Amino acid sequence: MCRPIRVLLVEDDPDFRMLMRGMIRETSDLELAGEACCKEEAVSCAAALQPDIVLMDLKLSSADMDGIPAAKQIRLDTRAKVIIVTGFEDRDITLEACKKSFASGYIYKSQRLLLVPTIRQTAAGLTPTEIFIQSLMLAELSTAERTVFHFMTGAPVQLISSEKTIANQKTSIFRKLGVKNSQELIHLFGSSS
Repeated sequence: MCRPIRVLLVEDDPDFRMLMRGMIRETSDLELAGEACCKEEAVSCAAALQPDIVLMDLKLSSADMDGIPAAKQIRLDTRAKVIIVTGFEDRDITLEACKKSFASGYIYKSQRLLLVPTIRQTAAGLTPTEIFIQSLMLAELSTAERTVFHFMTGAPVQLISSEKTIANQKTSIFRKLGVKNSQELIHLFGSSS
């Protein structure tokens, strides 16, 4: 038998957290790794528990969209994939949040019956939603920057620019994608680009 998919649940609404906890516990191939209800707790739990999937509520307090920096930190610090779970049923807001947090997917709270299949698909590998989110992120890059990005992530491309131009393009890529260096870029995109 395969190892169950370990899920960290990050949700500040106790009733919705209880509902998702029940769905996870009733599913034989999922395991509840832990729970958190604020961004600090989410980041520390993810680091300690090393889940496969983090279900991240976008709004964990009265602060605006504080799930985004928590999800981003988790993605940078662990191998966990993040699925945004939100009551904001605005596609543009949700996709922007996914881009900023490096999320692999999203689900609206009203679609909770899709939660288990979404967890399974995301844990199994690159999903169409994850590819779409990444393509939105890469759309911010110029053609030359995309070539350098692909080179940095291991694609067989040939760079014809000067070293200085390539260095400038790397700096621009880091800024546009919201990463600090090549290590973060490769950690987030290396196996999926």
